[in-house]
Amino acid sequence: MTIAVLGCGSIGTRHARNAAALGHDVIVFDTDPARARHLARELGVVAAASPDDVWSSRPAAAIVATPSAQHVPLALAAVRLGCDVFVEKPLGSTLDGVPDLIDEARARNLVTLVGCNMRFHPGPATVKRLLNERAIGDVAAARLYTGSYLPDWRPGQDYRASYSASAQQGGGAILDCIHEIDLALWYFGPARLSAAIVRPAASLGLAVDGLAELLLEHERGVVSSVHLNFVQRDYQRGCQIIGSTGTLRWDFAGGVTLRRGTTTDTIGMPDGWSLNQMYVDELAHFIESVTTRQPTIAPLEDGRAALEIALTARDRHSVSRGVPA
Repeated sequence: MTIAVLGCGSIGTRHARNAAALGHDVIVFDTDPARARHLARELGVVAAASPDDVWSSRPAAAIVATPSAQHVPLALAAVRLGCDVFVEKPLGSTLDGVPDLIDEARARNLVTLVGCNMRFHPGPATVKRLLNERAIGDVAAARLYTGSYLPDWRPGQDYRASYSASAQQGGGAILDCIHEIDLALWYFGPARLSAAIVRPAASLGLAVDGLAELLLEHERGVVSSVHLNFVQRDYQRGCQIIGSTGTLRWDFAGGVTLRRGTTTDTIGMPDGWSLNQMYVDELAHFIESVTTRQPTIAPLEDGRAALEIALTARDRHSVSRGVPA
C-alpha cells in the first residue's frame, strides 16, 4: 500500500517511519523541502515537491500531520481524490470545512481516523474495557488530567516558533492537549461543555491558552472535569473515575488500579512496552481498516465532537490578558 505522509515534523516523521517499518511504500511532503528530503533519504522513499505531486502518485491512504490549521484543507483534497485519510489531532483549528470533509468522506465510503493515539495506550484501553464490563457499576463522575512543559516537547526547536505557540496555526493547550477531551467522550459518550476557565501561557511568554479547566455534562448523566496544561515542569497524565461499586484510576507512569470495597487490583503495563508501540498500533489499526473497509474506532465524527468542545472552551474565554515583557 502506498501511504502519503503530509508534514514531516515530529509526529509526521514518526508515522512515516512506522509505515515504512510495517512494509508500506511511503511518499512524504513538507512545506520545508529540505526537511522532506532529509526524511526521504533516511527512509529511502520519495519526497514530493508539492501536494499536487503527492496526489498524482495516487496513494491509497494519506496521513495529514501538518500544523492543525492545515488539516482540513489537505484532508479534503485527499478525500476528493478517493483517498482514505488519517488526520492527526486535533481535526482542525476551527470548524471551517469540517462538515464538508465528513460529508464527502461518507459519500465516498472512505475510511477515516483522527489521530487520538491515547486510545491505543494500554492504560486508557484497559480503562475503556473495564467501563464496558461495568467493573465499577454506574459511573457518576470522572477527573481526567494532563500536564506537561511545552519547551520540552520538541528538543532542539524554539517552542516560541512552533505551531503550538500560535493560535492562528491551531496551537494552545486546549487543542494541543485535546486527548483528554477525546477520552472523556470515548469513555462516557456525547457531552456538552457546562463551564470552563482558561488562562494564557504567560509563564512561557505566550498569549495562547496554556491552562484550562473544563466541566462536561454527558448525556448519560456522567460529570467529567478535564484539566489541560502545558506550563508545568513535570509530566503527568491520568484519570480517576467514580462508580457506584468502585473507583478506577489510571496513571501514565504506572498502570490501572481498580478498587472495590477493600479489594484493590492493579493492571500494570505490558512487559517491554515502549511509547512508540501505541503509534504503531494506531497506524496498524488504520491500515487494517483500510484493507477490510471497516470503520476505525476514531472516525472524523469523533474528532469533530472533541473539537467542538475544545473550540467552545477556547472561544468562550479570552486569553488575551497580556504577555509579560
